[in-house]
Amino acid sequence: MRLVLLTALALTAFAANSVLNRFAVGMGQIDPVSFAVVRLLAGAAMLAVLVGFRSLAGGVVWPGWPGRLAGVLGLTFYLFAFSLAYVALDAGAGALILFGAVQITMFGGALLARDVVPRLRWAGAGMAFSGLVVLLWPGMGVPLSLPHAVLMAGAGVGFGVYSLAGRRAGDPLAGTAWNFVLSVPLGLAAGLALGVMPAGTTGLEVLLAVVSGAVTSGLGYAIWYSVVPALGSGRAAVAQLSVPVLTALAGIVFLGEAVDARFIAAAAFVLGGVALASRS
Repeated sequence: MRLVLLTALALTAFAANSVLNRFAVGMGQIDPVSFAVVRLLAGAAMLAVLVGFRSLAGGVVWPGWPGRLAGVLGLTFYLFAFSLAYVALDAGAGALILFGAVQITMFGGALLARDVVPRLRWAGAGMAFSGLVVLLWPGMGVPLSLPHAVLMAGAGVGFGVYSLAGRRAGDPLAGTAWNFVLSVPLGLAAGLALGVMPAGTTGLEVLLAVVSGAVTSGLGYAIWYSVVPALGSGRAAVAQLSVPVLTALAGIVFLGEAVDARFIAAAAFVLGGVALASRS
């Protein structure tokens, strides 16, 4: 039960990141590079403080190098590609591309690691992915922008690599903290190259980026690193397919979007597939 609750909390944090990013970047409230940089800095600061306080009680400070390079590179690329993609990409199509790419990357990692992927898990993954198609693909209101679609697919690969690196995280909090801290120089270099913090950015947009970085990314990803080893690559990949459904639910609750039969049917497919693939 503890594993289920922690997994649900991590996936809720992922959905919250999508909502915050869509509101701030997708609606033109802040430029995507600024959002990504502030998100990264806030996450690194929050996690560094937590690890520092825990070290006073004898907790782990440095978790070691295994999985560190993949975690840092995957996280950095994901943060920037995710924000940049939502500038011109339809929200529904973007979520489908993102989590489809995450699933493919993590399933590929499972196969390369010679993990056992039962037929039931493949069936559940297919069922969940078909639900995403029903939920998101018919709702596209604008033609796909190929460059932004490629960016979102890259973001999915980046987060898939980041999640796979979590299988080797001896200490989830310290591992996540160092991934964020070591990503800061790369993020600042990317921000300086692309241009950050335009004059029109206000305190509210920066606050949204801080919340996304410190809470729903930093703490959420630390929880995710704590459950990935127990879930395994295959189940972790399929579980993330529920995030677009959670994001749509958040849109209904917070943005007043209507519930229709298509959403109900798609949600049943996605959550049913996740449940099927997660069976022991």
